[in-house]
Amino acid sequence: MFRTSLIRSSISARAAIVRPANVQAARRVGVEQLQKRQAHAVSSPTLADIEKRWDGMPPQEQAELWMELRDRMKTEWTQLTLQEKKAAYYIAFGNHGPRALPPPDEGWKVAGYTAAACIVSTIIFVIIRAFGSPEPHTMSKEWQEASNEYLRAQNSEPISGLSSEGYTGKGMVQSPPNKK
Repeated sequence: MFRTSLIRSSISARAAIVRPANVQAARRVGVEQLQKRQAHAVSSPTLADIEKRWDGMPPQEQAELWMELRDRMKTEWTQLTLQEKKAAYYIAFGNHGPRALPPPDEGWKVAGYTAAACIVSTIIFVIIRAFGSPEPHTMSKEWQEASNEYLRAQNSEPISGLSSEGYTGKGMVQSPPNKK
């Protein structure tokens, strides 16, 4: 750890000898010049009613306008016009793309389609029940009581089930008696 800090300090000392302070000042001036080269304002007709025109613009034109505004925002914000500030805000945070407002009748459409799906599924269920075969014979109360007796004879579930001492549950019985 001590060795690496010595290496770093020696490298920075050599760099300070090679680069005089005026080179760093020249770099700062170069950065300021780079920022000022794009200082021309975006034309007012381009930004007029951008909120209404943005969705209808081709993607290439949207990208070009955004790049122009982005370059313009790299300068001081006090130099931006009010239209440029509004356009940049709208493009970044406006109601377009994924933040677009839903259509006014979307809630009714969702409710209508959901109700239609429920009605169709109910109709299908009723048709299947009407034309389906009767319940299997194992669903009768008599069959289920016979199953209880068979399980007791086999001593099934002797700890907590049907064959345990003092069991008071229904066992296998879950159906009402047969209608005759």
